[in-house]
Amino acid sequence: MLTFIGRRVLSSVIVLLGATFIVYMLLSVALDPLEDLYASSAPNKEQLIESRIRALNLDTPAPIRYLLWLQGAGGCLIGQCDLGSSWVTGQPVINLLSSAIPSTLQLITMSTFLAIGLGITVGIASALRQYTGFDYGVTFMSFVLYSLPSFWVAVLLKLWGAIGFNDFLADPTFSTPAIIGLSVVGGLIWQAVVGGAVRRRAITFAIAAAATAAALAFISISGWLLDPSLGPVTIGLIGVAVAFGVTALTAGLRNRKALYSALTVVALGLALYYPLQFAFQYATFWLIFGMGLACVLSGLIVGFLFGGPDRAQSMRGAAITAVVVGVFIFIDRLMGVWYAYSNSGRISGRPIATIGSQTPGFGGNDFWVLTLDTFTHLLLPTIALILISFASYTRYSRASLLEVMNQDYIRTARAKGLPERVVTVRHAFRNALIPLATIVPLDIAALFGGAIITERIFAWSGMGSLFLHSLEARDANPVMGYFIVVGTMLVLANIIVDFVYAALDPRIRVNA
Repeated sequence: MLTFIGRRVLSSVIVLLGATFIVYMLLSVALDPLEDLYASSAPNKEQLIESRIRALNLDTPAPIRYLLWLQGAGGCLIGQCDLGSSWVTGQPVINLLSSAIPSTLQLITMSTFLAIGLGITVGIASALRQYTGFDYGVTFMSFVLYSLPSFWVAVLLKLWGAIGFNDFLADPTFSTPAIIGLSVVGGLIWQAVVGGAVRRRAITFAIAAAATAAALAFISISGWLLDPSLGPVTIGLIGVAVAFGVTALTAGLRNRKALYSALTVVALGLALYYPLQFAFQYATFWLIFGMGLACVLSGLIVGFLFGGPDRAQSMRGAAITAVVVGVFIFIDRLMGVWYAYSNSGRISGRPIATIGSQTPGFGGNDFWVLTLDTFTHLLLPTIALILISFASYTRYSRASLLEVMNQDYIRTARAKGLPERVVTVRHAFRNALIPLATIVPLDIAALFGGAIITERIFAWSGMGSLFLHSLEARDANPVMGYFIVVGTMLVLANIIVDFVYAALDPRIRVNA
């Protein structure tokens, strides 16, 4: 293991050194920091040029400048990073990166996990329902989303998701034709998802359409969008549905111990609903993070105590259910400040933001209000990134599972009489993830470099914006800082891919 890691790290360092040298040489040719002075009409033009040449060490050959830069970058290994300074702003590159990296992480974290989760789930469901209406619909939507330009998606989201929705909040009621139309669409979608015989589809359509109509009518009559909330009853219903769904996928509903452990954590979450409201008054990031860990730990403990034929299944299902219930309790508390936030002076009834990462001049130190402000600014860029990535993950996971389902060992598992759930979840799903193990880490590393177009349209000050602004200003040091971060992430992603391969396929050994 250590030998493998040592070899990979050494080869990665060599690759990174070669890549940084090539990029530095290209930047030295492509970017001329004296360009603005050449066009200047200042009387001391020559003195300004000479001063900048001395300041930027431009009279030294580019390879020597690279070695000087590399000496400072090498200090990062001992905690003394020196990636130079921006000659435009005068700020050290380390400071620029320290402000850009958290902003980019904030933007891509939620979108990446949601895109991966939704894409794999929908892709697998599409593969299991091959050549059905649902499969054709998913395929069509995937190709449409994959082919859409990201800048166009972002502009449409601004137009409909922000401006349109904010206008709608002035009078959040649905007309009767709108309720009928949306109910029919909802019924069609659910009957395609559930599938089955004509009778089953008709029943599903009727139930889904009626439920959609009832929900829309309730929203219109109660003005729920102006002051939303979930409450313990809704959270309980969602938790029970999640408990049954997670148990059905991970252990099967015949495993009563697993089902009871999942339902127990739902009951535990509801019992703690009101006590948590008092704890939320003192909420901080670390308190919420600790509560999240407590959700996972409580699920594992409950699953362990219930045991069953496979104790790990009970623990896994209970932990997942506990996390979902905890997330909805958190969302419910966040909804509690929606009315105050939306009607504050800086928001003025238009809560969905179109630019920036926070509302300018928005005061206060209330954790929930500031968190909601962050979420409203994250909403549109997150959706934009999800839509593009979701399409590719859906296609990859569908194709991968279809290939695996045709393998001999899958036919053998079915011939032994194993339930289809076990064949799909335990035998096929794990191997279907192997091709995705190559794509996902590299995509995450690439996104870490900043979703450049999305950041530009939504005025998000992250790594992508830093890269673009530095190029426009012909400022090489921030560009090199950007490249060293992205290059390091890609190198680490390649190493992680090898370990993911070994975890998914026992035939692969990293120390082979």
